[in-house]
Amino acid sequence: MNGYYFQQRRNTGGWFKEIFFGSNVLSRLILINTIVFIIAKIILLVTWLISGHTPELSLLGQIMALPADFSQLMRKPWTIFTYMFLQEGFLHWLFNMIMLYYGGLLFLEYLSQRKLLFTYIIGGLSGAVFFVLAFNIFPAFSSVKEISIALGASASILAIIIAISTYVPDYAVYLFLLGKVKLKYLAIAFVLLDLFSIQSGNPGGHIAHLGGALWGFLYGYSLRKGTDIYRVFGKWRLPSLSLKRNKFTKFTTERPASGRPFTDEEYNKRKAAKQHEVDAILDKISKSGYSSLTKEEKEFLFKSSKK
Repeated sequence: MNGYYFQQRRNTGGWFKEIFFGSNVLSRLILINTIVFIIAKIILLVTWLISGHTPELSLLGQIMALPADFSQLMRKPWTIFTYMFLQEGFLHWLFNMIMLYYGGLLFLEYLSQRKLLFTYIIGGLSGAVFFVLAFNIFPAFSSVKEISIALGASASILAIIIAISTYVPDYAVYLFLLGKVKLKYLAIAFVLLDLFSIQSGNPGGHIAHLGGALWGFLYGYSLRKGTDIYRVFGKWRLPSLSLKRNKFTKFTTERPASGRPFTDEEYNKRKAAKQHEVDAILDKISKSGYSSLTKEEKEFLFKSSKK
């Protein structure tokens, strides 16, 4: 892959900075999840120091986790959104962030940061709906409904992975011990694993995953058919995520005056600027047609499609 992030890392510090502090949606999502995780662990530590025991869920977790019971949900309606940023176990957080990072990389190879953010959020909301409805509809959960909660980014992450797997199903990735695997088979494996794991431990989590997967499939399929569902949000665009600038730099193919290769940060800024210009041109086409483009815009779009 020759994409948004697949450049050679110069050192561990640069790699760490790119993952957590890059000026892009993927880094921001990872950073938010990580900050919430750290705060939850600190609260658990303070609770233990004061009381001598560690509760199963921190005070922050009690505020952010999604309850299955409708009456509890009505008292904490915000949890349908906040639960997707909460991990309290170290391995839970680590595995989810690894999956989010690599799934996000695949997604951004073909689709924009705006689409990534919407897929994360709506995929998480879809997972929440599946979780709550399942625990209130099926008798198997009636005895545990009042004490069941959902937390974690897994539904959102699976929505991202399934969306890109549906959009480019024959794209192949290399997996340790398995070798070259097409995304469509990887997606099917994820869904079947969750489906067959419902009867085992953590049924609520697996049901929420399936909700996220369903949204990912619907969105990826709509894109393949030429429809972007997220157009219902109109012209809303992401604010600049750079800490230094408030708007995108004009895309240019020129090298720095020094003649040296671009750094990872410079490359990513140029990539974001190019994507911003492409999105603006596509919006113009959708509103006024291809004939409304200037000669320069047509040339830019043509060159971009060849890369």
